[in-house]
Amino acid sequence: MSKVKELLLCIVTYTAPIMTVGAIVLLLGFLCIKGIPALSLSLLFGDSSPVDVLFHGMPVFDGIWPACVGTLYLVLLSCSMSIPIGIMTGIYLAEFAPENFKRPVTFLTDLLAGIPSIIMGLFGFALILLARNTFFPHAVTGLWLSALCIAVLVLPYCINTTVIALSSLPEELKLTGPSLGFSPVQSTFYIRIPLALRGIMSGIILSIGRASEDTAVILLTGVVANAGVPRNLFDKYEALPFKVYYLAAQFQSPAELTQGFGTALILLLQTTCLFLVAHYLRRTMERKWF
Repeated sequence: MSKVKELLLCIVTYTAPIMTVGAIVLLLGFLCIKGIPALSLSLLFGDSSPVDVLFHGMPVFDGIWPACVGTLYLVLLSCSMSIPIGIMTGIYLAEFAPENFKRPVTFLTDLLAGIPSIIMGLFGFALILLARNTFFPHAVTGLWLSALCIAVLVLPYCINTTVIALSSLPEELKLTGPSLGFSPVQSTFYIRIPLALRGIMSGIILSIGRASEDTAVILLTGVVANAGVPRNLFDKYEALPFKVYYLAAQFQSPAELTQGFGTALILLLQTTCLFLVAHYLRRTMERKWF
C-alpha cells in the first residue's frame, strides 16, 4: 500500500506542473492566434498618424493608444502610492511591531486582501458622493480616484510579501547587526532588507499585475470610452482592461472582436514589460548590495 501511495504521489507531483504549464501555453497560444492578426499601427492609432499623435498631441478616436497611456498612468500612480506604504508597513510589522499590535493589523490586512474589487469600486464611488455632499461639491471621478482605490486594493500584497520575506530569514541574522555595533534600524535596513529583497520585489511584481488588470474598480471610478489621453490626475481616462471588456460586450462585427483580442494581447505585452522592468531593478539592486 505504501508503494501505491508513493506512486500516486509521484504521478500527482509530475502531473500538476505539466497541467499548469499546459494551461498557460494553451491560453497564450489561443490569445496569440486570435490577437496577432489584429496587431498593427491602426490598432494603436486608428486613422491618425503615429508621428502626429506622439509628437504633436493629435487625438486618437479609433485606436487603443489612449487606453495604453491611461493604463500606464494608472499602474504607475497606484503603485507609487501603495508600494512605499506597503513595504514600510511590512517592515514595521516584521521587525518592530509588538505582538499585541501585530496580530490585529495582520488580521485586517488579510481581510483587506479578501475584499472583492467591485466593493472597492463602490467605496470610491461612495467617497465621491460624500465629498460632493460635504466639502467638495465639484468633486468628480477620475484617474486619481481609480489609482487611489487600486492602491488600497493592492496594498495587502506589498505588506504580506514583505512580512513573509523578512520573517523567513534565519534568526541568527538578528544577531549579526548588534555584533557589529548596528542599531536595530541599521541592522534591518543594511542587513535584513537586502537579504529579503527577492521576496519584497515579488510583492511589487504582484502589485503591478493586480493594478494593471483590474476592471471592476475602474468601471465605477473614472474610466470611460473614447476619453482620450488624460491631461491631468482629475481627468477621465481610458484603460486597456475596460477596452477589452467594452469590445467583448458590444462588438458589432468579427473585426471588432478581433480588435478585442489584439487589445488583450497588448495589455499582456504591456504588463510583461512592466514585469521586466521590475526584474531589472531587482537584479540591479542585488548586484549593488551583493
